[in-house]
Amino acid sequence: MPKFKPLPKKSIPEALEKAKHYRLLNEPRIAESICLDILKVDPDHQEALVMVVLSISDLLERRKAEGVRQAREHIAKIKDEYKRAYYDGLVCERRGLVVLRASQPGHHHYAYNWFMEALEHYAEAEKVQPKDSSEVILRWNTICRIFEAYPNLGPAPEDDQHASGMLE
Repeated sequence: MPKFKPLPKKSIPEALEKAKHYRLLNEPRIAESICLDILKVDPDHQEALVMVVLSISDLLERRKAEGVRQAREHIAKIKDEYKRAYYDGLVCERRGLVVLRASQPGHHHYAYNWFMEALEHYAEAEKVQPKDSSEVILRWNTICRIFEAYPNLGPAPEDDQHASGMLE
């Protein structure tokens, strides 16, 4: 089995640009791999942490709950309180979209739960957001439009057996 080669620390800026490029090319696995190489050399690199979270969230269709767990491990290392709340909300929102598309029994209840959790994180982020930033408002309003487009989104009834983890 081949062994990983360490990324030279001086190559981090170039590698980060490549990760951004690969995400734009819809190659989140490559972007994630590059970010993991950066984080191996500089575990506290804030831009790489954000980029790896975004790359993982691009892959939630395939990784499901495992992707959420992985993303949250990286989010926990982000120092900025606003960014932690914002990106946690974004991961929940994207997971909600994956669940919504699943069209399995109870999917609208699970999606609702993910969207509501996203709104909680966005509310936290809004309290500490940078001045003149509209990022959180735009995400919040996106979820509101999802609720408008899918009026059947709502909490599971108490007697709904599908409401306990199937699509988590």
